[in-house]
Amino acid sequence: MSTRTFRELPYQRPDLSALSTVYADLTSRLNTAATGSDAVRVVREWNTARIHTGTMGSLAEVHFTQNVADADAKAEKLFYDENGPSFSELDVTFSRSLLASPHREFISKEFGELFLTRLQNASLTFEPSIMDIMVRESELCREYNELTASAQIEVDGEVYNLSTIGKLVIDLDRGVRQRSVAEMYQFLTIHANQLDTIFDELVKLRHEKALRLGYASYTEFRYVEFGRVDYDASDVELFRAQVREHVVPLVSVLRNAQKKRLALETLTIADEKLQFVDGNPVAAGDHDWIVERAHRMYSELSGETKEFFQLMLDADLLDLKSRDNKATGGYCTSFSSYGLPFIFANFNKTTHDIEVLTHEAGHAFQAYRSRSLAVPEYFWPTAEACEIHSMGMEFLTWPWMNLFFGEQTDKFRFYHLQGALLFLPYGCAVDHFQHWIYANPTATPAERNSMWLEIEKLYMPWRNGSNVPAVAEGRTWQFQRHIYETPFYYIDYALAQTCALQYWKWSENDRAAAFASYVKICDVGGSKPFLGIVEAGGLISPFKDGCLQSIVDYSYKWLNDNYPEQLATL
Repeated sequence: MSTRTFRELPYQRPDLSALSTVYADLTSRLNTAATGSDAVRVVREWNTARIHTGTMGSLAEVHFTQNVADADAKAEKLFYDENGPSFSELDVTFSRSLLASPHREFISKEFGELFLTRLQNASLTFEPSIMDIMVRESELCREYNELTASAQIEVDGEVYNLSTIGKLVIDLDRGVRQRSVAEMYQFLTIHANQLDTIFDELVKLRHEKALRLGYASYTEFRYVEFGRVDYDASDVELFRAQVREHVVPLVSVLRNAQKKRLALETLTIADEKLQFVDGNPVAAGDHDWIVERAHRMYSELSGETKEFFQLMLDADLLDLKSRDNKATGGYCTSFSSYGLPFIFANFNKTTHDIEVLTHEAGHAFQAYRSRSLAVPEYFWPTAEACEIHSMGMEFLTWPWMNLFFGEQTDKFRFYHLQGALLFLPYGCAVDHFQHWIYANPTATPAERNSMWLEIEKLYMPWRNGSNVPAVAEGRTWQFQRHIYETPFYYIDYALAQTCALQYWKWSENDRAAAFASYVKICDVGGSKPFLGIVEAGGLISPFKDGCLQSIVDYSYKWLNDNYPEQLATL
């Protein structure tokens, strides 16, 4: 494994012509392989080639998101956007030869049947006939990313971006909160036509892509593309129904208690982020101070996490500071040729700084643990399982939160657990909305906004944004990057949060066993599908009747036992 720092990792744009020649040779050798061992040898060479190409793509993506105004980085991002479908075509063509190989059974024994299932799904979601759509999709997503990253929002004479304004929406002065929220959402109003146009085209393109490949809808296509092999849309609807039945009522109680804590007659969207009248818990130091304490935390958590986080520091694999022209949000990726994960975030001096660090570190730890698995399909599991690692890490690091929050530690734990519960209805609202969007691909922007308002009433009946035009119009979803860039991803967070809450509950009673299970599922990587990973960890399926009710009942009792004054509704 490389010990080079991130800045020392060599990047070279792949030569598509040369790669085509390599793939043609690999395909020929696979088709003429005399033995299973010969076929496996060719597959290993293919894996090496595509891991390298994927690593270069990851480097290009990181360089671009670090500075969307960098012309060279944008040019490389553009190369992958335009040529990504061609890379996919090469891989799918080879995959189809592999799937048809007389040595398929031998290959399955070597790499696992799930490997072949993943390749089969990839072959079912790609044909050269959709390459033009894939290129245009990437262009539109890049346009959305650049637009949101360039936001300049002026509040009280100071200019903020969509990351740094986060500290204003939790200001103790309600006037500051109201002005900052109004100006933030004014961005959506100002750019309404552009945002609507981008998304409208994305929906129509995605619908057309599914039809070209023979699917009845983009929803059906996306479930296959996402590798959801052990559950379907009907299971997801059952989960959403559990959230509506068990979680929404509890969250309504939590929102009412929040209103009382803040001594407000009405809780508006400008107040939603502020949980305490004396302010949300905030880490007491700056970026360097937080990273220093994170180092201590991961050194004490376990030997495995100590080794992992030391590598992250030594190889400069953390980009956490917010700055102009840096893409919004946070993510984890990996440079698989070098066995290195990478964390990208935007610290903004809110509680979220610690949450995003532990969240993305969970992803990175899993990627680190599974970096040596047999095939690239196993480096990462499917998205909903990936998010168990991230959200689980948030809870498993609770014993070290005093390092960051000191006397505010109890306040943080209340804030964090409540936040996990508050998220579930929102996560399901986004998913419900997307199912409606792709069931109604000809809907107008106004109809989409109207439907979002209806869905908000169903999952977030407490929301009051009537005094903010973009909110009243139903545009809040346009800040949710996943809806534009990675449709149908968001339910993964809700499913994973249900599993992460199980880890929290488990660690309250047997911390060692909970952490051992967590490391086990990180080691599994993507070698099992979602429910297989849940079972391997000894967790309960989020789809199982009663799973959410059990979590809600335990969580409410725990909050009431430990923080009765915070839940008092007076």
